[in-house]
Amino acid sequence: MTIRYQIESCQRKFQKGYSHFIHQTPVWTLPGKALGVDCAEVWLKLEHLQTGGSFKARGMLNRLLANPIPESGVIVASGGNAGIATAAAARELGVRCEVFVPEVSSPAKRARLAALGAEVVVTGAAYSDALQACLARQQQTGALLTHAYDQAEVVAGAGTLALEIEQQAGLPDAVLVSVGGGGLIAGIASWFERRARVVALEPELAPTLYRAREAGQPVDVAVSGIAADSLGAKRIGDLAWAATQAHVDDALLLSDEAIRTAQLWLWKELKLAVEPAAALPLAALHSGAYKPRADEKICLILCGANLDPATLS
Repeated sequence: MTIRYQIESCQRKFQKGYSHFIHQTPVWTLPGKALGVDCAEVWLKLEHLQTGGSFKARGMLNRLLANPIPESGVIVASGGNAGIATAAAARELGVRCEVFVPEVSSPAKRARLAALGAEVVVTGAAYSDALQACLARQQQTGALLTHAYDQAEVVAGAGTLALEIEQQAGLPDAVLVSVGGGGLIAGIASWFERRARVVALEPELAPTLYRAREAGQPVDVAVSGIAADSLGAKRIGDLAWAATQAHVDDALLLSDEAIRTAQLWLWKELKLAVEPAAALPLAALHSGAYKPRADEKICLILCGANLDPATLS
């Protein structure tokens, strides 16, 4: 079964029984000049409006639907968004959920997890530490493990976002995608298969894919910075590595300053409240890291909105 077939099958599953849970998020098409960009059009995929406040709901629900869930429920390690999505999917299906988050996770995300009924365990300085604690706990309980980015069902779920864009607006010339562990870009690149140029974007302080490309294989990197709670995986996932090797030529790094500036611009100019990870695509355009052609149609994935609104003041 090809990954594109898995993505199509996943979308049919969502549409048949879970359209109330997985939303078809809007694509907002604007002339490039409206965003201060010298290109024909910019498409904003407003995935921050998805259930749980991020694209993660797609992959997490697909993972739960595709596997039997034991009485001990489901378990996940997350910087926040994958945990929120898993907790929301678990509540939808009526099963218990345990979420391990690192100390770097934001209070806003922890509060959202608790509101969804998840059992929250805060442990370790980074996502990788929370993951190790989660894996040890899963061995004890036998709960279904939902990985934040490196499972086939998770990648296929994320890929429905790309299929949806094509159905809504056609093929863009380029798609700019934030990368942490790589589940989102793996799904998007696997759907488009070079029919659109997919560009990987990472913070300078969390360059998992960038360093892997330098080394010729996935490697561990130190991660920190403004988007570490969302893009804090210290190693690119194996599925993302394979997908980006096949379908992604460009991997760009962005400064925390550029990311923060773009996040505030989206709020002040367009009233779009997104977390730092979702601002990387606009940061790539505003900073000049990605230089579009004048005739280009560029899709920016606004991937998440789990933030404290006070941080936008």
